[in-house]
Amino acid sequence: MSIFYSGISALLIFWHSVWDALLGAPEFLSTDWSWVLGIVFLVVTVRVALLPLYVRQYRSQLAMQRLQPEIRELQQKHKGDAMTLGAAVSALYKREGVSPYASFVPLLLQIPVFLALFHVLRHLRPEITDPATQTLYGWTATQFHDASHALLLGAPLASSFSSGGVTMIVAAVLIAAMVKTTFLTTRLSMANSGPTGDPTQLLIRRLMTYGIPLSLLVSGVIFPVGVLLYWTTQNVFALGQQAWLIRRHPPVKAPAPAD
Repeated sequence: MSIFYSGISALLIFWHSVWDALLGAPEFLSTDWSWVLGIVFLVVTVRVALLPLYVRQYRSQLAMQRLQPEIRELQQKHKGDAMTLGAAVSALYKREGVSPYASFVPLLLQIPVFLALFHVLRHLRPEITDPATQTLYGWTATQFHDASHALLLGAPLASSFSSGGVTMIVAAVLIAAMVKTTFLTTRLSMANSGPTGDPTQLLIRRLMTYGIPLSLLVSGVIFPVGVLLYWTTQNVFALGQQAWLIRRHPPVKAPAPAD
């Protein structure tokens, strides 16, 4: 994983240096904006890199909507036989070259980025004074010192909810925003996939829609403030991206089943 740690560190340092040069290290509202914007533009970099996959994901969702009449026919044909229905629907997806799991791929690819950022921010602790440790993953001692003391509304980016004080308040707001935006992006993504007659797919959709936000509500208390900022920002970008895709390629409504 060290290659991911070094890569995330390099991107974060790069964007920080860009905003530091443009803005002159502004610090107001008890916030180090060059580091905060560094995290925001780390999100931009990842989203742009994964854009082709998101477009493919959306096209797959539209294709699944197009297949809904055939899926309803299969539901009628195999009514009461969930196992046979599931096999028939899977065969239909295979024949048409549609993957019902396409919506999960971009999320899975973001996991290494998320874990790497989590590790890097946990590493940026002010109490670390050993130069060899400070300069891991491509940091200089000066960059390490600046980043480890960087603030968002008075809360250190490397601290978490358990730090108490103002950090607890900032982290609580970001956790709530992270959970809410995660639920919205997941629900919108699942809704764009159209209805499904596959019981396995229905279960997976419910787990994705409700399970992921609930897990983040619990685990968010250990995430550094910078990670909470990253996750919330990428969710906001995801909502905007999905709205853009829907406007450019409106979903085709499947015809209502005949009476």
